[in-house]
Amino acid sequence: MNDAQDSVPTKGAKVQSAEVGTQILKALADLAPSTSLKHLGEYLDMPAAKVHRYLQALIASGFAEQDPLTNHYGLGREALYVGLAAIRRLDVVKVASPVLAELRDVLGQTCFLAIWGSHGPTVVQVEPAQGMVTLVTQVGSVLPLHGSSTGLVFAAYKDGLEEGADLAVLEGIRSEGLHAIHGLLMPGVNALSVPLFKTGRELAGVITVVGSQASFAAEAHGDAARTLLELAREVSLRMGGEV
Repeated sequence: MNDAQDSVPTKGAKVQSAEVGTQILKALADLAPSTSLKHLGEYLDMPAAKVHRYLQALIASGFAEQDPLTNHYGLGREALYVGLAAIRRLDVVKVASPVLAELRDVLGQTCFLAIWGSHGPTVVQVEPAQGMVTLVTQVGSVLPLHGSSTGLVFAAYKDGLEEGADLAVLEGIRSEGLHAIHGLLMPGVNALSVPLFKTGRELAGVITVVGSQASFAAEAHGDAARTLLELAREVSLRMGGEV
């Protein structure tokens, strides 16, 4: 075999190089906005010389960049482009769908997802519990902003919606991370609602559990609330949200 053939990387070597490059990109994201070569090598438990070699390739392809003033490294424009493209593909309905079904099965109550539509909080998906379907939980229903637990969570986290609301209630929602109501929208119907976040603290939607007063206590610090918060946290984390 001649020298040219000897210099061609094997498939295994290419895969390994790609894995190392991915590790470095992830580390740059973890250490954003920028970090020194020394710190990056320590974070990766990798020799600085090796990290530097890969960084040069990443810089050449636009996935990393170096600040000429500090010599620190950070993500480049191509990495940001890929990240934004991935974020745009995250559909809250797609991500939350399996969680809604799981929540319905665990709690035995109707669960639904609402997003902010042109007319306000709009129900876009429902997982009904047997015998618990109501007009409130029909797909396409628009819920009152200040007269439902779902609407109040939107008011608490979405800019420009506080006017006309009880500010103490909104502050309580932000403090607890959820809202519990008892018969506010419909007599005899209780509800728990939690926010879903994407890309930091941007509100993506609200998950609500509803049930009759006889079967669903809707306690803000009860088992149902803890289950709801835990599953909502999973959805938010998948969408890059802070919880």
